[in-house]
Amino acid sequence: MDYKVKQQQKQQTKNGSTTTTITTSKNMVNHKEQQPDKLVKSITKSTEELTIQENILTTSTSGQPTVQPTTTTTTTTTTSTTTTTSTNNTVLVDSTNGNGCVIEHLKPEVEYGNIEYKLQLINPTPDRLEHLTSQMKWRIGEGAGECLYELGVSDDGTAVGLSDEDMASSLETLNKMAKKLGADLTIIRERPGLSGGKVVEALIRKYASTEDFSEIRVVCCGNVDAGKSTLLGVLKCGVLDDGRGKARLNVFRHRHEVESGRTSSISQEIVGFDSKGKIVNYNTLHSSLSPSEICESSSKIITFVDLAGHEKYLKTTLFGMTSSSPDYCMIAVGANTMGATGMCKEHLGIALSLHIPVYIVITKIDRAPENVLAATMTDIKKILRGPGARKLPVVIKNQDDVVVAARNFVSDRVVPIFTVSNVTGENLDLLRMFLNLLPARKEWESLALKPAQLDIDSTWNVSGVGTVVSGTVMKGVITAGETLLIGPDDGGNFVQTLVKSIHTKRLPVKHVKAGQTASLALKRIKKEQIRKGMVIIHPSAKPQATREFIAEVLILFHSTTISKNYESVIHCLSTTQSARLIEMDKEVLRTGDRARVKFRYLHRPQFLTVGSKFVIREGRSKGIGRIVELCPFVVEPIVHKISNAHGHSNAHLTNATNGVKKQTVTRAQRLKNKTSSDG
Repeated sequence: MDYKVKQQQKQQTKNGSTTTTITTSKNMVNHKEQQPDKLVKSITKSTEELTIQENILTTSTSGQPTVQPTTTTTTTTTTSTTTTTSTNNTVLVDSTNGNGCVIEHLKPEVEYGNIEYKLQLINPTPDRLEHLTSQMKWRIGEGAGECLYELGVSDDGTAVGLSDEDMASSLETLNKMAKKLGADLTIIRERPGLSGGKVVEALIRKYASTEDFSEIRVVCCGNVDAGKSTLLGVLKCGVLDDGRGKARLNVFRHRHEVESGRTSSISQEIVGFDSKGKIVNYNTLHSSLSPSEICESSSKIITFVDLAGHEKYLKTTLFGMTSSSPDYCMIAVGANTMGATGMCKEHLGIALSLHIPVYIVITKIDRAPENVLAATMTDIKKILRGPGARKLPVVIKNQDDVVVAARNFVSDRVVPIFTVSNVTGENLDLLRMFLNLLPARKEWESLALKPAQLDIDSTWNVSGVGTVVSGTVMKGVITAGETLLIGPDDGGNFVQTLVKSIHTKRLPVKHVKAGQTASLALKRIKKEQIRKGMVIIHPSAKPQATREFIAEVLILFHSTTISKNYESVIHCLSTTQSARLIEMDKEVLRTGDRARVKFRYLHRPQFLTVGSKFVIREGRSKGIGRIVELCPFVVEPIVHKISNAHGHSNAHLTNATNGVKKQTVTRAQRLKNKTSSDG
């Protein structure tokens, strides 16, 4: 939404007074004085806000306003200080109070979302309290179990502030509202207001519940030896590394990973936060908690998907980035590598292409000299600001930076950068605070109302249980005991199966909803009938398999040209299969070209949906695409040739829907054929 903010600034000088009107709408700036139009963009950083500064109006000593590029966030005049900044095309006006403190103003309040502004909440009537409680319930639902309250802020975003007595009364009312809804109140930060009082930002989060907790998935990418697994080990267990990789042993799954020190598979680790924002994993004196115990005590779960960084495991990394449907992506960069090198750029490009919000963690700052760390930081900022990304890198240095970055992170415009050390623990508290404030994706709430669908990414045969599959619930709600469809098989068919039980994070539950990962124990089906890429879906969705689809693609890199009949591997959600390009609206495609093409899977049909994004991979060639149309699946007869005793071949047609049956000739038939031929 675009907002137009008009502010009249009256500046008193010794020579007289000058009136200036600033009107901002998107990127248009008009001045009543005859000044040249100029748009100056610079990255600004204050103790309260990290924003893009669109225009800074500075009053010179002669009293005439001039537009200047600057890195500060305040404008000095004779009587007052005012700064105009912009975030997400919304103009914010920061000023100072009588004590000279910088006052952070917010954009106007909106009806949707999980952020609520309240100027004061002092002694409300019972009816008013009931209305306020219903309003908080709405905000908590918008934030998937949590919301933020800005006390001392008016609806237009002005940070007015409250006295200590009024703020204490408002917090008491807010706490009553939270208790009625089964939630806790946590004060995140305090800042000064215009009236000399203070503004408080409070987090409201529901109590821990095994049936309904918020889950956020974060994929961990980066170049090999960047410290991804070590960082996850420190975050998971709360114990610092010894500098020789001790912490990463907590997340490795295979013996060869321990010996080589490199991740080669996809592993998941969880960090739980309670209603007060404290990490549940560390609340033990004797041993680490199991995943089920963490879920029982957590209101919010951060699921880290540790991916391989080596180039030869790129296929596994791509499968992890597409199949897990991540909410966010963490890129780990070694501070001693002189910038983003190797696969770091590949992973960053893929994440940005899939429109996954990214934050960067620079590790090993205890081993990097200052000049090397500065060169690494400069290289990362250059890449993020480049034409392929067009992001705003923001270096996090204090808690105020964390709060502002977490609030604006969903916009997919800001890229927070953390500098941490897994050995000394420097700045790890800022990273933990950022993870605690990460907002859940709003899309999952609307997807939970649709027919159930789970994308399968792993299968097992558990002794005493039977067939077990795991994956991400993409739509709807899956309940134990209901009958669903699973498929498609090689013939494009879906068969019925019964969900016997459900586990999430090794915790038995009665149901799971969209956005959660789960394991299902199935009945009436064998493990041999299931493969990765199949889906479990509700019959009301009337699923149809497809083998051909039309998509819009962008070629990220190819050494030569792409023409008709080009074959590559397509990663779309949990499906991975080779496909042939059978039609295209251009003769050839090169790096950077966009086109509308038609693909055909080479081996078997898949279940796809319109709008799904996918990655094209063939050697070093990369591309991305989006499905715009699905072609109906047509069952094709399969021809099997069997040679007889005379050396001639007889063609037999087998319907694909009946499966492929092996045609054999018995020994008695061969002897009979030989006798007749000799006669």
